Amino acid sequence: MEFDSSSSSSDDEVFDLLGAVDRVKVFRARPNPFEKYSRAEFRARYRFSPETIFLIGAFQILVGDDYGIHKSTVSRVIEKVSECLAELRPNFVKMPESNAEKVKVKQGFYAIGNFPNVIGCVDGSHIPIESPGGDNAELFRNRKSFFSINVQAVCDSSLFIRDIVVRWPGSTHDSTIWNSSLVGARFEAGDFQGSFILGDSAYRCTSYCMTPLLNPETQSEIAYNKSHIKTRNCIERCFGVWKRRFPCLYLGLRTKLETSLTIIVATSVLHNIAVKENDPSDDFEEDHNIPAMDVEMLQGVNEENGNVRRGLIETAFR
Repeated sequence: MEFDSSSSSSDDEVFDLLGAVDRVKVFRARPNPFEKYSRAEFRARYRFSPETIFLIGAFQILVGDDYGIHKSTVSRVIEKVSECLAELRPNFVKMPESNAEKVKVKQGFYAIGNFPNVIGCVDGSHIPIESPGGDNAELFRNRKSFFSINVQAVCDSSLFIRDIVVRWPGSTHDSTIWNSSLVGARFEAGDFQGSFILGDSAYRCTSYCMTPLLNPETQSEIAYNKSHIKTRNCIERCFGVWKRRFPCLYLGLRTKLETSLTIIVATSVLHNIAVKENDPSDDFEEDHNIPAMDVEMLQGVNEENGNVRRGLIETAFR
C-alpha cells in the first residue's frame, strides 16, 4: 500500500511536470529589419528611413507573418503605439505662436506665390473607413458614397501639419468643421491678427480667411486668384505626401472607429517628424478629396469681409 501510494504520487508529479513542459513558451527568432535591410531596401519596404520608421502600409496579417506573431497581436501593438504617438500631438502639431515663427511661416508662403501674410492653408480630406455600424453609420457616408472621416488640416509651406481635426463623419461639410474647430475660434478671436489663412470656395471669406474670387475680372483680381491657387496648393500637396507616407490613409482603415481616429492623429505626428528630418517622400495625387458646395454662391460675402479682400487685392496685386 505504501508503495502504491508512493507510485501514485510519483505519477502525479510526472504528469505535473509534463503539463509544465507543455506550457513553456517558445520564442522564435525574428529578423531585425534595421540589420537585415540596406537603407534603400528599408525605405522601399517601410516608406521611411530607419530614423523615422513606423510600420504602416502593410496589412496586419502580412506584418504578423513577417515577424511570426498573430494578426490580433499586431492589431494590439498598432493600437498601443498609435495611442502613445497621438499623445505627442501637442508637441508636434501646433500653430506658429512666436513672432519669429510667424514671420518665418509667412516668408515661406510668400516665396511660393507672393501672397502676403499667410500663416496657413486649410482644407478637408476624406480618410476611408469601414462602416462603424449602429444608428449613426450613414453619417459617415460621404457624397462619393463611401464611409470616411472628414479630416481638417492646416499646413505651412513646408507641408508641416500645423493643426488637425479628426472627429467628423464623412457627410460633414468642410465649413462646419472649420466653424466648430478650436483653430477657427482662435482666428475669430484675433489670436492671429495680421495673418491670413487660405481656404477654397468651401469656406466663407472673412477678415482672416481669404478665398478665391468666383468671377475675377480685372488684372488684379486675376493675379489674386492665381497667387491664391498657387499658394493654397500646399495643403493639397500636404495631404498627398501624408497619404503617400501612410497608404492606410488612402486605401482605408479597417480598425474600429476609435482606433482609426487615433491612427490618423498618430500618422500626422510622424509626418511632421519626417518633415523636420527632411525625410524624402514623393508627391501623391489623391482622389478622395470631395469638391464642396461653394459657400459664397450659397450664402454670399459679408460686406466688411469683402472689403478686406478687395483692399488686399488693390494693395498687393496691382
